[in-house]
Amino acid sequence: MEVKNFGEELKKNAYPGRGIMIGKTADGKHAAIAYFIMGRSVNSRNRVFVQDGEGIRTQAFDPAKLSDPSLVIYAPVRVLGDTTIVTNGDQTDTVYDFMNEGKTFADALFTRTFEPDAPNYTPRISAIVRCGGEFSYELSILKSAGGNPDSTQRFFFDYQNPENGVGHFLHTYRCDGNPIPSFEGEPEPVCVGNDLDAFTKEIWEGLNEDNKVSLFTRFIDLETGKYETRIVNKNQ
Repeated sequence: MEVKNFGEELKKNAYPGRGIMIGKTADGKHAAIAYFIMGRSVNSRNRVFVQDGEGIRTQAFDPAKLSDPSLVIYAPVRVLGDTTIVTNGDQTDTVYDFMNEGKTFADALFTRTFEPDAPNYTPRISAIVRCGGEFSYELSILKSAGGNPDSTQRFFFDYQNPENGVGHFLHTYRCDGNPIPSFEGEPEPVCVGNDLDAFTKEIWEGLNEDNKVSLFTRFIDLETGKYETRIVNKNQ
């Protein structure tokens, strides 16, 4: 597959929903992580990312406008040793708990399914990034079969010894719609540079101005494990 410009690809889609990108910087020195959320409803747009230990969580920007926290308030990013977990829902905690018990990423996600938000049945997208020893990462999407709530499809993508300057982008929705069509196919390969601020700006400016809500980015030094994080919230 052609490796595409991340920002330009985002500009082509007014509503990819929630997205995870995992990859490696062009110089091969850092793991690169991005997670963003978008929203069409007042409840979805009324959110910000805040730091929570080594990870982040979502919280209501205006608590008075929070109507249903069940699918919008969660910890998208948690860290377990040298593994960073990134997801678009409370399955972050499921993955963390299973891996903390010595079980696998897949073990955790086989206990979960897509979100119960008919008629969209939003996919659950998840990733783990391993920076201890040989760098690798996995991505997953749990989705309904063409909007059928009785049929779950689970897909897993494992990247060993990833290429420099390449990331893989997975998002919940193929495009806007009603109901919103789920993502299809493999994670999309995109270019990753060496500058965290430029990387963050490219993503934020690529996201649709009306629908974007929050963005988290992180570069992790593959030799030392030290990391730098950026958080951008539309609601400041």
